[in-house]
Amino acid sequence: MNRDDILALLEGVRNGKLPVPDALERLALSPYEEDLGFAVLDHHRALRKGMPEVIFGQGKTPAQIALLLQRLRAHGQNGLATRVDPDKAREVLVEVPDATYHAVARVITLAPFPVAIRGRGTITVITAGTSDLPVAEEAAITAELFGNRVERITDVGVAGLHRLLHRAAAIRAAAVLIVVAGMEGALPSVVAGLVDRPVIAVPTSVGYGASLGGIAALLAMLNSCASGITVVNIDNGFGAACAASLMNRE
Repeated sequence: MNRDDILALLEGVRNGKLPVPDALERLALSPYEEDLGFAVLDHHRALRKGMPEVIFGQGKTPAQIALLLQRLRAHGQNGLATRVDPDKAREVLVEVPDATYHAVARVITLAPFPVAIRGRGTITVITAGTSDLPVAEEAAITAELFGNRVERITDVGVAGLHRLLHRAAAIRAAAVLIVVAGMEGALPSVVAGLVDRPVIAVPTSVGYGASLGGIAALLAMLNSCASGITVVNIDNGFGAACAASLMNRE
């Protein structure tokens, strides 16, 4: 249940279309569900945070992911499961055939309910290289499911800076930018030097040995001399989308 659901329920009581006992019955539904045996689903997270409960698929079985998606739908919510490998996803889709697996992003979405656009502008996800696409797509799909308009700009890293400058107009038109880069992690600093909008930097674990699994990119982003950069954890496209969604809210 989210803010709009509560407002509609109260409006129904006020105009006499919804009897008070019926409204009470709906509100009496537990804000969380703990009888699943392995998880406690937070059905009122969207009401508190403006963003719904999301399933972290890594470490969960296909049966657990499928059940959680089904329970979210039963409570009138769309579902998102992140970090789901292809073999696991195939088993989940047998149980939830109307769900969709996004192979590049490694996420499953279940969206039977319309997603209202709540963002004041566009979130633009910029990718330094093709190898960064899994993290970037996790961010983009999450942001879309959270009610944002999303644009993607791919493969414009500093190895060919003219590619980025060619997209300068689109970059400057964004309300919030998510910049995803591995290797030395320089791209967010360059982008932040071009815009007057929030830039969320996402280091990825892409790179040769001295990149240290993304630590080199993480430290470069944390030490950026460009102002206005927020840095999330390595490969955390989901976290970047959450921060960008909050920044982009009306």
